[in-house]
Amino acid sequence: MQKTSIILAAVAVFGLAGCLDNDVERGVVGAGAGLAASEILGTDRTGSMVVGAAAGVFCDDAGVCR
Repeated sequence: MQKTSIILAAVAVFGLAGCLDNDVERGVVGAGAGLAASEILGTDRTGSMVVGAAAGVFCDDAGVCR
């Protein structure tokens, strides 16, 4: 149950990352969500943070928040 709540919180953070003002803010939130996801899933922290930051930076280009 706790893992489900944490995963849902991480998904919500990714969703909110698209609604921030600029790429830097979205990248920081994405990196934080990637770090949280790495702790939950037990994966590499650095790689997860890089992927999360990239997702945050490019989510507006993908049309997530219009």
